Amino acid sequence: MSDTAGDGTAGDGTGAATGGPGPGAQRVALVTGAGRGLGAAIAARLHRLGLRVALLDRDGDTVARTARELDPGLGGVLALTADVDDAAAVEAAVAEVAGRWHAPDVLVNNAARTVSGSVWDIGLAEWDSVMTTNLRSVLVLTRLCAGPMRERGWGRVINLSSLAGQQGGTLAGAHYSAAKAGVLALTKVFARELAPYGVTVNAVAPAAVRTPAVDELGAAAVAGAAKSIPVGRLGRPSEVAALVAYLASEEAGYVTGATFDINGGSHMR
Repeated sequence: MSDTAGDGTAGDGTGAATGGPGPGAQRVALVTGAGRGLGAAIAARLHRLGLRVALLDRDGDTVARTARELDPGLGGVLALTADVDDAAAVEAAVAEVAGRWHAPDVLVNNAARTVSGSVWDIGLAEWDSVMTTNLRSVLVLTRLCAGPMRERGWGRVINLSSLAGQQGGTLAGAHYSAAKAGVLALTKVFARELAPYGVTVNAVAPAAVRTPAVDELGAAAVAGAAKSIPVGRLGRPSEVAALVAYLASEEAGYVTGATFDINGGSHMR
Protein backbone atom coordinates (compact mmCIF):
# COMPACT_ATOMS: atom_id res chain seq x y z
CA MET A 1 0.00 0.00 0.00
CA SER A 2 1.77 3.06 -1.21
CA ASP A 3 1.35 6.76 -0.79
CA THR A 4 2.17 9.82 -2.80
CA ALA A 5 3.94 11.82 -0.15
CA GLY A 6 6.44 13.13 -2.67
CA ASP A 7 10.18 13.43 -2.24
CA GLY A 8 10.04 14.68 1.34
CA THR A 9 10.57 18.33 0.52
CA ALA A 10 8.94 20.55 3.09
CA GLY A 11 6.04 22.76 2.13
CA ASP A 12 6.34 26.52 2.20
CA GLY A 13 4.30 26.81 5.40
CA THR A 14 2.30 29.75 4.11
CA GLY A 15 -0.73 28.54 6.02
CA ALA A 16 -3.39 29.51 3.49
CA ALA A 17 -6.55 27.64 4.43
CA THR A 18 -7.22 26.80 0.79
CA GLY A 19 -3.59 26.10 -0.07
CA GLY A 20 -2.39 22.70 -1.16
CA PRO A 21 0.97 21.01 -1.50
CA GLY A 22 3.22 22.42 -4.15
CA PRO A 23 5.43 20.29 -6.38
CA GLY A 24 7.30 17.76 -4.27
CA ALA A 25 5.66 18.82 -1.02
CA GLN A 26 4.50 16.25 1.49
CA ARG A 27 0.85 15.54 1.94
CA VAL A 28 -0.73 16.32 5.29
CA ALA A 29 -3.07 14.08 7.27
CA LEU A 30 -5.28 14.97 10.22
CA VAL A 31 -6.30 12.07 12.48
CA THR A 32 -8.81 12.60 15.28
CA GLY A 33 -8.82 10.57 18.48
CA ALA A 34 -5.14 9.95 17.79
CA GLY A 35 -3.82 9.83 21.33
CA ARG A 36 -4.00 6.05 21.60
CA GLY A 37 -5.57 2.92 20.15
CA LEU A 38 -6.76 2.93 16.55
CA GLY A 39 -6.08 6.62 16.04
CA ALA A 40 -2.49 6.32 17.18
CA ALA A 41 -1.94 3.26 14.97
CA ILE A 42 -3.39 5.06 11.95
CA ALA A 43 -1.27 8.15 12.60
CA ALA A 44 1.85 5.99 12.92
CA ARG A 45 1.12 4.18 9.65
CA LEU A 46 0.57 7.39 7.70
CA HIS A 47 3.68 8.93 9.20
CA ARG A 48 5.77 5.92 8.16
CA LEU A 49 4.46 6.35 4.62
CA GLY A 50 5.90 9.86 4.55
CA LEU A 51 2.92 12.07 5.34
CA ARG A 52 3.03 14.89 7.81
CA VAL A 53 0.50 13.96 10.45
CA ALA A 54 -1.51 16.15 12.80
CA LEU A 55 -2.75 14.15 15.78
CA LEU A 56 -5.83 15.56 17.46
CA ASP A 57 -7.13 14.37 20.82
CA ARG A 58 -8.85 15.88 23.82
CA ASP A 59 -6.18 14.40 26.13
CA GLY A 60 -3.28 16.77 25.61
CA ASP A 61 -0.68 14.81 27.57
CA THR A 62 -1.45 11.55 25.78
CA VAL A 63 -1.44 13.00 22.28
CA ALA A 64 1.77 14.91 22.95
CA ARG A 65 3.46 11.73 24.14
CA THR A 66 2.23 9.78 21.11
CA ALA A 67 3.47 12.51 18.76
CA ARG A 68 6.93 12.45 20.35
CA GLU A 69 7.07 8.67 20.02
CA LEU A 70 6.32 8.95 16.30
CA ASP A 71 8.79 11.75 15.66
CA PRO A 72 11.05 12.82 18.54
CA GLY A 73 12.06 15.93 16.63
CA LEU A 74 8.39 16.82 15.99
CA GLY A 75 9.28 17.89 12.47
CA GLY A 76 6.71 15.73 10.74
CA VAL A 77 4.00 15.54 13.40
CA LEU A 78 1.83 18.03 15.21
CA ALA A 79 0.00 17.35 18.48
CA LEU A 80 -3.32 19.16 18.80
CA THR A 81 -5.46 19.30 21.92
CA ALA A 82 -9.14 19.73 21.16
CA ASP A 83 -12.42 18.02 21.92
CA VAL A 84 -14.28 17.16 18.71
CA ASP A 85 -17.50 18.15 20.52
CA ASP A 86 -16.27 21.77 20.45
CA ALA A 87 -16.75 23.05 16.91
CA ALA A 88 -14.83 26.26 17.56
CA ALA A 89 -11.85 24.38 19.00
CA VAL A 90 -11.86 21.99 16.05
CA GLU A 91 -11.91 24.89 13.59
CA ALA A 92 -8.97 26.47 15.40
CA ALA A 93 -7.08 23.16 15.27
CA VAL A 94 -7.61 22.81 11.52
CA ALA A 95 -6.40 26.39 11.08
CA GLU A 96 -3.30 25.52 13.11
CA VAL A 97 -2.55 22.63 10.77
CA ALA A 98 -2.92 24.95 7.77
CA GLY A 99 -0.66 27.50 9.42
CA ARG A 100 2.02 24.95 10.20
CA TRP A 101 1.95 23.15 6.83
CA HIS A 102 -1.16 23.46 4.66
CA ALA A 103 -4.81 22.40 4.91
CA PRO A 104 -5.11 18.62 5.31
CA ASP A 105 -5.04 16.43 2.20
CA VAL A 106 -6.23 13.43 4.24
CA LEU A 107 -8.80 13.49 7.04
CA VAL A 108 -9.38 10.47 9.26
CA ASN A 109 -12.48 10.88 11.44
CA ASN A 110 -11.67 8.39 14.19
CA ALA A 111 -12.67 10.07 17.48
CA ALA A 112 -15.45 8.18 19.22
CA ARG A 113 -17.17 7.69 22.55
CA THR A 114 -18.97 4.65 23.94
CA VAL A 115 -21.32 4.38 26.92
CA SER A 116 -22.60 0.92 27.76
CA GLY A 117 -26.10 0.37 29.06
CA SER A 118 -29.65 -0.44 28.13
CA VAL A 119 -31.40 1.62 25.48
CA TRP A 120 -34.15 2.19 28.07
CA ASP A 121 -31.74 3.91 30.44
CA ILE A 122 -30.13 6.41 28.08
CA GLY A 123 -30.85 9.98 29.13
CA LEU A 124 -31.45 12.52 26.39
CA ALA A 125 -28.41 14.56 27.38
CA GLU A 126 -26.24 11.46 27.15
CA TRP A 127 -27.80 10.57 23.79
CA ASP A 128 -27.01 14.03 22.42
CA SER A 129 -23.47 13.93 23.78
CA VAL A 130 -22.63 10.58 22.20
CA MET A 131 -24.19 11.62 18.89
CA THR A 132 -22.16 14.83 18.96
CA THR A 133 -18.87 13.02 19.45
CA ASN A 134 -19.48 10.18 17.02
CA LEU A 135 -21.54 11.79 14.26
CA ARG A 136 -21.70 15.58 14.40
CA SER A 137 -17.89 15.76 14.57
CA VAL A 138 -17.71 13.97 11.22
CA LEU A 139 -19.95 16.62 9.68
CA VAL A 140 -17.97 19.48 11.22
CA LEU A 141 -14.52 18.22 10.34
CA THR A 142 -15.41 17.08 6.83
CA ARG A 143 -16.92 20.45 5.98
CA LEU A 144 -13.83 22.21 7.33
CA CYS A 145 -11.31 20.03 5.49
CA ALA A 146 -13.09 19.03 2.29
CA GLY A 147 -13.46 22.58 0.98
CA PRO A 148 -9.71 23.06 0.43
CA MET A 149 -9.45 19.48 -0.90
CA ARG A 150 -12.16 20.26 -3.45
CA GLU A 151 -10.44 23.47 -4.53
CA ARG A 152 -7.12 21.78 -5.21
CA GLY A 153 -8.70 18.71 -6.83
CA TRP A 154 -7.43 15.97 -4.53
CA GLY A 155 -8.35 14.67 -1.10
CA ARG A 156 -9.16 11.65 1.01
CA VAL A 157 -11.68 11.42 3.84
CA ILE A 158 -11.84 8.17 5.81
CA ASN A 159 -14.54 7.77 8.46
CA LEU A 160 -14.32 5.13 11.17
CA SER A 161 -17.71 3.49 11.59
CA SER A 162 -18.29 0.14 13.32
CA LEU A 163 -19.86 -3.28 13.02
CA ALA A 164 -22.31 -1.94 15.62
CA GLY A 165 -23.47 0.63 13.09
CA GLN A 166 -24.29 -2.17 10.66
CA GLN A 167 -25.92 -4.65 13.01
CA GLY A 168 -27.33 -2.44 15.77
CA GLY A 169 -25.15 -3.79 18.54
CA THR A 170 -25.75 -2.54 22.06
CA LEU A 171 -22.51 -3.42 23.85
CA ALA A 172 -21.13 0.06 23.24
CA GLY A 173 -24.54 1.70 23.62
CA ALA A 174 -27.53 2.10 21.32
CA HIS A 175 -26.60 5.75 20.76
CA TYR A 176 -23.12 4.67 19.64
CA SER A 177 -24.63 2.23 17.15
CA ALA A 178 -27.06 4.82 15.84
CA ALA A 179 -24.31 7.37 15.41
CA LYS A 180 -22.07 4.90 13.58
CA ALA A 181 -24.94 4.01 11.26
CA GLY A 182 -25.28 7.73 10.62
CA VAL A 183 -21.60 7.89 9.74
CA LEU A 184 -22.20 5.37 6.95
CA ALA A 185 -25.00 7.49 5.50
CA LEU A 186 -23.03 10.72 5.83
CA THR A 187 -20.08 9.05 4.09
CA LYS A 188 -22.26 8.43 1.03
CA VAL A 189 -23.63 11.97 1.03
CA PHE A 190 -20.17 13.54 1.07
CA ALA A 191 -18.86 11.00 -1.44
CA ARG A 192 -21.49 12.07 -3.99
CA GLU A 193 -20.86 15.75 -3.35
CA LEU A 194 -17.08 15.50 -3.68
CA ALA A 195 -16.56 12.81 -6.33
CA PRO A 196 -16.37 15.28 -9.26
CA TYR A 197 -13.50 17.09 -7.56
CA GLY A 198 -11.05 14.23 -7.02
CA VAL A 199 -11.97 13.84 -3.36
CA THR A 200 -12.95 10.38 -2.13
CA VAL A 201 -14.92 9.64 1.03
CA ASN A 202 -15.05 6.12 2.45
CA ALA A 203 -15.90 4.36 5.69
CA VAL A 204 -14.12 1.60 7.57
CA ALA A 205 -16.25 -0.61 9.83
CA PRO A 206 -14.20 -2.68 12.29
CA ALA A 207 -15.52 -5.24 14.72
CA ALA A 208 -13.74 -5.66 18.07
CA VAL A 209 -10.11 -4.52 17.82
CA ARG A 210 -7.53 -5.04 20.56
CA THR A 211 -7.10 -1.50 21.83
CA PRO A 212 -6.61 -0.08 25.34
CA ALA A 213 -10.34 0.70 25.47
CA VAL A 214 -11.21 -2.94 24.73
CA ASP A 215 -8.63 -4.22 27.21
CA GLU A 216 -10.34 -2.14 29.89
CA LEU A 217 -13.39 -4.40 29.54
CA GLY A 218 -11.39 -7.21 31.18
CA ALA A 219 -9.81 -10.48 30.07
CA ALA A 220 -13.05 -12.46 30.29
CA ALA A 221 -14.90 -10.04 28.05
CA VAL A 222 -12.07 -10.00 25.52
CA ALA A 223 -11.94 -13.81 25.44
CA GLY A 224 -15.69 -14.01 25.05
CA ALA A 225 -15.66 -11.56 22.18
CA ALA A 226 -12.90 -13.50 20.41
CA LYS A 227 -14.95 -16.72 20.55
CA SER A 228 -17.78 -15.07 18.63
CA ILE A 229 -15.52 -14.06 15.73
CA PRO A 230 -15.04 -16.65 12.96
CA VAL A 231 -11.26 -16.10 12.72
CA GLY A 232 -11.03 -16.69 16.49
CA ARG A 233 -9.41 -13.48 17.58
CA LEU A 234 -9.86 -9.74 17.85
CA GLY A 235 -8.50 -7.45 15.19
CA ARG A 236 -5.18 -5.64 15.47
CA PRO A 237 -4.91 -1.85 15.23
CA SER A 238 -2.20 -2.29 12.59
CA GLU A 239 -4.66 -4.16 10.36
CA VAL A 240 -7.18 -1.33 10.47
CA ALA A 241 -4.38 1.21 9.95
CA ALA A 242 -3.23 -0.64 6.82
CA LEU A 243 -6.72 -0.44 5.33
CA VAL A 244 -6.98 3.27 6.14
CA ALA A 245 -3.57 3.83 4.55
CA TYR A 246 -4.77 2.25 1.31
CA LEU A 247 -7.85 4.47 1.26
CA ALA A 248 -5.59 7.49 1.80
CA SER A 249 -3.38 6.56 -1.15
CA GLU A 250 -3.30 7.63 -4.77
CA GLU A 251 -4.30 4.12 -5.81
CA ALA A 252 -7.67 4.44 -4.05
CA GLY A 253 -8.90 7.20 -6.35
CA TYR A 254 -11.58 5.00 -7.93
CA VAL A 255 -13.06 4.01 -4.57
CA THR A 256 -15.61 6.30 -2.98
CA GLY A 257 -18.82 6.04 -0.99
CA ALA A 258 -17.85 2.53 0.11
CA THR A 259 -17.86 0.83 3.49
CA PHE A 260 -14.99 -1.56 4.13
CA ASP A 261 -15.67 -4.37 6.58
CA ILE A 262 -12.77 -5.50 8.75
CA ASN A 263 -14.35 -7.84 11.27
CA GLY A 264 -12.84 -11.32 11.09
CA GLY A 265 -15.93 -12.68 9.37
CA SER A 266 -18.42 -11.42 11.95
CA HIS A 267 -20.51 -9.74 9.26
CA MET A 268 -20.44 -11.24 5.77
CA ARG A 269 -22.34 -9.83 2.81
